[in-house]
Parts: sequence; C-alpha cells; structure tokens
Amino acid sequence: MVWGLSSLGLIAGLTFALAQNAPTLKSKPVLNGQCCPGAIWTPDSRALLFLDGPPVRAATGIYQVAASGGTVTRRFSSVFFPSPKLLWAVRPGTAQTVLERLSDGRKFTLPTAGADVQWSPSEQQVAYTRSDTSGNYDRRASRVFTAPVFGAPRQVATLYGGGVSGWLDERRLLLNGKTVPGTRDRQLWTQDTKSGKKVNLGQALSFRGLSASPDGRWVAYYVAFDSASRNGMFVQNTASGARRKLSEFGSYRWRGSDRLVFIPLKQAGSAHVLREYILSENAWHTLGTLGDQVRQGDWNISPDGEKLSYLSANDGNVRVLPLPD
Repeated sequence: MVWGLSSLGLIAGLTFALAQNAPTLKSKPVLNGQCCPGAIWTPDSRALLFLDGPPVRAATGIYQVAASGGTVTRRFSSVFFPSPKLLWAVRPGTAQTVLERLSDGRKFTLPTAGADVQWSPSEQQVAYTRSDTSGNYDRRASRVFTAPVFGAPRQVATLYGGGVSGWLDERRLLLNGKTVPGTRDRQLWTQDTKSGKKVNLGQALSFRGLSASPDGRWVAYYVAFDSASRNGMFVQNTASGARRKLSEFGSYRWRGSDRLVFIPLKQAGSAHVLREYILSENAWHTLGTLGDQVRQGDWNISPDGEKLSYLSANDGNVRVLPLPD
C-alpha cells in the first residue's frame, strides 16, 4: 500500500493534536504588500535577498532587507542565480552557462545546455547533468560532468532518468538514476570524483526530495508510490549506508548538520507546526506552531540555524521568526 487515506489521516490527526498543544511562535513581517516570493538568506544570516522591480521598485534587481526588517536596498542591479556563499553569479543559457565571480567580475562558461549547476562546499568546483532531449525520460542517457572554476569539464558518470543531486564534500557526489535503461528501479549512490569509488545507498522506483546535510554525512529523502516496505521518509548515512525511517512526513529543511526541521502534513485549514528531528539523539521535538501557514512551500532556515523565514498564507508577506533552541 502507498500513502493511503488511512495513513495520511493518522499523520494529519497527529499534527492537529500537536498544534493544539504547541506554543505559537512569534513572527515579524520584514517585507509587506504581499512581497516577495522566493526570498533567500544571505550567507551571514543577517538579511534576505529577493528579486523585485517596477512598479514597486524603481528598477529591476536583487534587493536586500535585514532579518529584522527595515529599509530595502538594491544589492545587485543585474538578475542572476546566486551561489550559496554568494561568491558567484550564475546566468544559464540554452547552450552555455556563464559564471561570474562577484568579487572581480571574472567569468567563465560551461556547456550545460541549460542544466542547473551544483556547487561544491568551497564553491571551487561545479557539477551538472546533460541529458538527451528526446525519448522516454527513464531511458534517456544523462551524463554527469564536474569542473574546477575556470577549468574544463570532465565527464564522471553516465546514468539514465536521473542525474547529480549535489556535492557531499569536495570529492563525493550524490547521484540518482538508473544504471541500465529500461529497468524498473533507480539507484541512489555516492561517487568519489577522483577515484571513482561508489557507495550504493539503495534502490527504489524513485527517490524524491533529496537533500544532503551541510556536512554531507546524511541525506534526507522520501519514497512514494512504491511497495509498502519501501515507501516512507528516510535519513541515511552517506558513508555507512545506515538508514532510518522517520515517523513524520511533510516539508523539511536542514538546520545545521544534526537537525532536520519538518512542517508535517496537516489537516486543511489548521496552522502549520514546526517539528525537529535531532539525529544524534534519534529524537523528535515540537518547536511550536506558526499560527499561520506557509504559502506554496516557500520557507527557509538561516545558515546559522537561528531563524526561519516564510511566505505567509495569511497576509502574503515574508515573515521571520527566531527558532527555539
């Protein structure tokens, strides 16, 4: 059985009960006037960046507001995808992606064919997947490349119906896909880009929501629409392969490398609850309720793990709250 009505109802009922007993966390709007979806944290956790322009702002650009609210300033006059450490501007194209170092404007290009680039923790390496563009997706060849900044790309893997899900450290990639076209299951594995060593983490019809911890030691994901024994929410050690099935199901974000914050599946209309799973304790804690709902899964935890931002379903504004320890 997959996620059936009885299972979902049980989880939703538990979430409703938690909301009834949880303290309401106080949030503050830092952007109002129903602004702005897609806000992200700066690396120092002091501010949020967001895209805006006319008619609200005088010019299109990437703007910044402090985590406490206040004056909005334009941080960048051009539009791009910022790297996590805010060292690089990424401008994808249909053939080439241009990467610009923000400190000095030096640029290089990669033949990504429009694919997303994945940054290593140091942001001195990138990885990307180039896939065939025709035929059944599950049978399309996907070629994974890595490249040092300002260097030439090198192919490190070929798989089908998948690609690279991110870097775990400066050597290991997390890969997800079929090793042979036409097979039912996808594989999840790590691969050393220097030695080629692989560590198989498992197989399933598909792995969804893959998200590695900041230190690369763990990966969170869920499996759905597979057999009852495979379905569920999991965290898995990327070195040993040891896996834990979690009791919650919902939206999740890492809070440092030892804590995973969840907004569990809820009953319609009830406020969203924040729960936290601590890996080193193998224990759950309820942080509180938003007294609100997150709109369209738009929420993020600051890099220092101390604050949470979200787009409010109640008033449409970006709000920030301090997270309990």
